[in-house]
Amino acid sequence: MSKRGYEESASVPPLFEALVDDAGLFPPEQLPMDAALARHRADQHGAHPMLTHRFLCPASRLSELRSVLAPGDLVVLALILDTGLDGLGPALDEAASEPGLHLELVEVPLPSDGDPAGAARRALPALAEVRAPVYLEPPRGPGWLDAIEVVAGWAEKEDSPDRRGLKVRCGGVRAELFPSPGELASFVCACWEAGVSFKATAGLHHAVRAADERTGFIHHGFLNLLLAAARAAAGAAEGDVAGVLAATGASALVTEAGSMPAEQARAARSLFVAYGSCSTSEPLADVLALGLLS
Repeated sequence: MSKRGYEESASVPPLFEALVDDAGLFPPEQLPMDAALARHRADQHGAHPMLTHRFLCPASRLSELRSVLAPGDLVVLALILDTGLDGLGPALDEAASEPGLHLELVEVPLPSDGDPAGAARRALPALAEVRAPVYLEPPRGPGWLDAIEVVAGWAEKEDSPDRRGLKVRCGGVRAELFPSPGELASFVCACWEAGVSFKATAGLHHAVRAADERTGFIHHGFLNLLLAAARAAAGAAEGDVAGVLAATGASALVTEAGSMPAEQARAARSLFVAYGSCSTSEPLADVLALGLLS
């Protein structure tokens, strides 16, 4: 058994390995806690290597999560600090006190105060004692890319703890919450140039960019985002990165992904480490249907 409590399984291409975090608590799936944990247990048992087997849980719901843990559970926790920096210490203490939880990373939404770089500068010292990787989520808007340089500068300190990265929101319940391909390309390229990794969340419901039948919103595809990271890591111009994010033709995307050298795929994944999905079955189904996974 691994430290995550699941059996190792067959390998997948490096572009897709450990890509999908379990965000079953979040919209649109928004499962009740007991149902979300039951699904997570089933995924742990299946041990598909495309899943990270991390369970995304807000700090405000840690007590609820603990109340439904069963003897023998080992949940690899990705903690979302929705309680603000003042809630960090209590959340870390609560997670550490529970044998059924293993804290693997922390995600921190930054306040929408019009100064993303300043918010990052204020947050990083408060997070200095967190030994797990931390991903800061600056709100998209004027100056949001400046937060990347702040995180990069902090990560270069000799006494810096484990990885500090960024988180990008790729969609939401309103059309304006979806960044354009150009905006997302700017973020991806800026992260690569700064040497900072990123996670993604929201809106990445399928592999290939397409319109949602229910809302009409154009959703980014997680395969598009993987290829954008690969292009950025290979030194492509920002326009080329935006081009693959805007692409809707599955055939060309599948060809590019299928012919990618393993070294380039690993570089892409060192940049784009994972994304949260409210469904843990749909991403697998999409990649299988595209013929990228046997």
